[in-house]
Formats: sequence, structure tokens, C-alpha cells
Amino acid sequence: MKIWIDIVNAPHARFFQSIIRYLERQGEEVFVTTRRFGDVHRLLDLFKINYQLVGWHGVTLEEKLIRSTQRAYELSQIISREKPDVAVSKHSIELPRVSYGLKIPSVFVLDNEHAIAANKLTLPLCDRIILPKVIKPESLVRCGANPDHLLPYNGTSEITHLVDFQYNPHIFQDLKLDLEKEKTILMRPEPSLASYLDADCHKTVLSPIVEALEDQANILVIPRFREQQQIFESDDNITLINPPVDTFSLMKACDLVIGAGGTMNREAALLGTPVISCYPGTLLSVDAYYIEKGLMKRSTNPEEIVKIAKELLKDDYRVQKLSTDDLFNIIIENIYDAANSR
Repeated sequence: MKIWIDIVNAPHARFFQSIIRYLERQGEEVFVTTRRFGDVHRLLDLFKINYQLVGWHGVTLEEKLIRSTQRAYELSQIISREKPDVAVSKHSIELPRVSYGLKIPSVFVLDNEHAIAANKLTLPLCDRIILPKVIKPESLVRCGANPDHLLPYNGTSEITHLVDFQYNPHIFQDLKLDLEKEKTILMRPEPSLASYLDADCHKTVLSPIVEALEDQANILVIPRFREQQQIFESDDNITLINPPVDTFSLMKACDLVIGAGGTMNREAALLGTPVISCYPGTLLSVDAYYIEKGLMKRSTNPEEIVKIAKELLKDDYRVQKLSTDDLFNIIIENIYDAANSR
């Protein structure tokens, strides 16, 4: 069997890593495509995953439309030659269009119900849509998803990221970090280039938080792109972390994570590290789930965030544990079922 997996964002590299390894061990042929966007291809190199680089991600609406159209065209030619038995992705715009056009059954993993434009372009074309139970089905049906194609599970997509994770307790030393203070905070700026978030890539909601906490702890920042790096590089009290790195070990080693995105916040919570979400957009159902379970704090008020941070940095704080379904096996079973449905 040949499986086509389209990996279009950095967190998806870790998401699919264990799935790819498992399928290859079963003797299946896995064909991976990706695009030039952030550090996604560097992470695939880090994980030693073979891939074909196809297309770019745009910045403006015009660029996004043109580059997505070009990418769909290029993928159509490539996939016509490769002839996979099943297509798998997490929020890829182009894979559902190409797989539908070539009558290849598709498995689509989703965790963002607020990405309305992307969901309208993809969900009507997907054969199987795997989503967290906390996402209301009607929010996806309104975007054109067939309700019979929805496959809800208990948990969030980040639980697959832990399947093959081995903690490196020497991560600080390996990164040659000069940490002077007792506590260390890892911060991640917002995804300013995402179509679902109206944000300025030359600014970040983290700036006042960093300023208020840099005397309290070592501050590590993982910027998403060059513009965000420029915001912080003049501050000698901040250590910039340049991907790709073992972010899982880094998050586990830190005393607190403050993130204006989503994936790394949820990963940190699963690793047992206290985490504060300061995501500036509409709260996702998956984040509300973590907050309700006591695994994450949430605020967009800098003063409140600083207050919460100081409480979480206390040595007696303990993070809750989460009970979930086995998403890894759910995805594997649906890949085989979809391929056999042809």
C-alpha cells in the first residue's frame, strides 16, 4: 500500500512522525510532501523523514491564493504519477482538492474550527474527518462537512506527539544555554501569518509580559519567523532559540510555558509543565478543553498573566493528568480502512 501524507506546518512534522515510522515498519510505502513554510522542512530533516518539497506559503491574501493554486497544480501532476491508495493530512488546503479530483480516499485530521476559510475549502471534499469531541459538529457542517464523515475522539491531536518521545534531561547543556536564574520560562509568539488570526507580524502580545518577568526568571523565546526574532534580539535578557530543536525536552525542562499560539501550549500541558495561553484570537475548543481539565491557564491581560506566572513558578504547583482515547490507533485504523474502501 502507498500512503500520501502532506505535512504543511511545523507541528505536523511531530504529529506524523510516529505514524510514518509505524507504517514503514509494516512495509507500507509512505510518500511525504511538504511546502516551504517556517521550519517544517528542517524538522522533517531533524526527524530523518524523506519528503518532496512542493510550493510555498503566501503572506498576503493574493499570495496565499496564487501559491495554493500553484501548489495544487504541482501536486496534481506529482500525485497522478505516484498513484497512492490513500491521502492523509492535518489541515492541508491542497491535499483534499487533489485527492478528491483523483478519486483517492482521504483522511483529514482537524483541531481548529475557527479556520473558517480553510475549512470551507477542504471539509466538503474529505472522506474521513478525525476531530476532538469538544469541537461541535455543527461548526464543521456549516463549512460543508458531511456529518457522516465526522469521527470524534476524546482528547486533542497533540497526544500522538508523545508516542515516541524520549526526554533529554541535558537539553539546556546541549543548547549551551547560560541560565543565571533558578526558574526558566519558555515563550512562543502568536502565529501572525495565519489566515485565521488578524495580527501584525512586527508586533507580539508577549512584549509586555517579557518585560515584566525577565527579572524573575530566565526567558527563552522561540520565534516563528524573522520578523518576530527582530522584536526580541536587542534584549540581552532574552535567549532566542532557533529551531529546529527538541522542543519537547525543552518544554519539559522549563518551569513554565507562556504561549500565544496553540500546539506548544497543549504539548507542554501533556508533558506536565505549567502553561499559560495568551492566544489573542478566539479561544479554540481544544484549548477550552485543557483549561476546563485544569491543565492550562488562560488570559490576554498582561498584568494578569504576570500574576498567574508568579503563582505557577512556585515549587508546590502540580499539573493535572489527562485521560484520552488512543488517537494514534484511530488514525492508523482509518488509513487502512480508507485504503481498502477503494
